[in-house]
Amino acid sequence: MATAAHRLRALLADGGLIQAPGAYDGITARLIEQAGFPVVYMTGAGASAAHGYPDYGLLTLTEMADNAGRVARAVSVPVISDADTGYGNELNVTRTVREFEGRGVAAIHIEDQVAPKRCGHLAGKEVVSQAEFVSKIRAAVAARRDPDFMIIARTDANAVTGFEDAVARANAALEAGADMIFLEAPLTLEEVAAVPRRVKGPCLLNVVPGGVTPRVEPKDAGAMGFRLAIYPGACLGPVIVTLDVALAKLKGGPAAPTVTGGGPAEAFRRFGADEWDALRRRYDAQQAAEG
Repeated sequence: MATAAHRLRALLADGGLIQAPGAYDGITARLIEQAGFPVVYMTGAGASAAHGYPDYGLLTLTEMADNAGRVARAVSVPVISDADTGYGNELNVTRTVREFEGRGVAAIHIEDQVAPKRCGHLAGKEVVSQAEFVSKIRAAVAARRDPDFMIIARTDANAVTGFEDAVARANAALEAGADMIFLEAPLTLEEVAAVPRRVKGPCLLNVVPGGVTPRVEPKDAGAMGFRLAIYPGACLGPVIVTLDVALAKLKGGPAAPTVTGGGPAEAFRRFGADEWDALRRRYDAQQAAEG
């Protein structure tokens, strides 16, 4: 029987755009499969929220890998998972690949943010050097036991060092053996369209309503040359709104959902972002005073 990774590669080889809605548990994964989607995306933002945290890189390797494993076991279609920064240096990345691969995941993406990372559509991101990023991608490629297991290289450099550097990092990651590129957070439709033209390999588009990237319809993304589109909030956003309504009704008060398209930052406030931001500011101030 073909592995999930082999089946994912076969789907990509057929051409066209593959849509992968974001799941964060077995329920959402099964509903995505039952809706007819050929691939499930295990969203890090959703997994963080399911653990009660904003998407600030607070989950560990084993928490993320275990969650991805539960998602993969729940469905028969391939699962692509967020693997954040790889959780450390090249040695940690090696373990990361083996942990996700061993749980039946078909592909992971690893990014170039400084740890702890944050949602790609929030301000305040930092990135490691291109050399460090490429070294981690090279380690990820070498670590896989199944050659079909896909390594997707994600760069967040566009928001930090600009579009040209993001493209350069993407192409360097492909040269290091990455199978696909995830150039996060293009800011305009012109940048979105330029990604598949400028990047010398298959590209992924992250569709985040309320995020910094303009909304692109699937047919347009496919026409631009993207091979894969992920929708991290496809299940999480509607669940938050629906439960707000249901719980308000149960309590006997007016239904007043607080997340109705306010974007990632608004959603993460529901999971403690303000408290974590206050901690970040406190420690930054302490470091500045001590420096």
